[in-house]
Amino acid sequence: MKKLLIVIVVCFCFYLFTNVHAESLMIPEEAIRMRVLANSNSDYDQTIKKEVSIELQKSMYHLLKNTKGVEQARKVITNNMDEIEASVKATLVRLDYDAGYQINYGMNYFPNKEFHGVTYEEGYYESVLVTLGSGEGDNWWCVLFPPLCLLEAEESDQVEYQFYVKELIDQYL
Repeated sequence: MKKLLIVIVVCFCFYLFTNVHAESLMIPEEAIRMRVLANSNSDYDQTIKKEVSIELQKSMYHLLKNTKGVEQARKVITNNMDEIEASVKATLVRLDYDAGYQINYGMNYFPNKEFHGVTYEEGYYESVLVTLGSGEGDNWWCVLFPPLCLLEAEESDQVEYQFYVKELIDQYL
């Protein structure tokens, strides 16, 4: 009986902690995402995608770091599309990349993604989408506002989002 009780308590604790972890990583409905879609899955194109995403995060961090609320974030993004495009273009010029690119801010398609045990459903989401070349390669995406992915631009590549998500959602929405 004692062993059964211990197993039940352990299972309950496991359920409780994994459920809290998953809940803390949920993206709020009024979020703005950012996505960079690579030309192909070649090592070269994936490296280009990674460099663009790093520079884009830095650029977006500087634009949105003092933004309060999703409406203000939308205005900042809309009013600074030229600066966002200049950041992408400068990165591609520096990397001698000539396959072209497109940038769209609006409702864009995102496929299913699993991250830290949470599956984010496919669908159309408000986002800044950068398509490199033909856009047939793997993508990188994150939540732009609230600034979940922009924490990396401010701190380091080792940021653990789950510690900040609930606090940021409460702060910005």
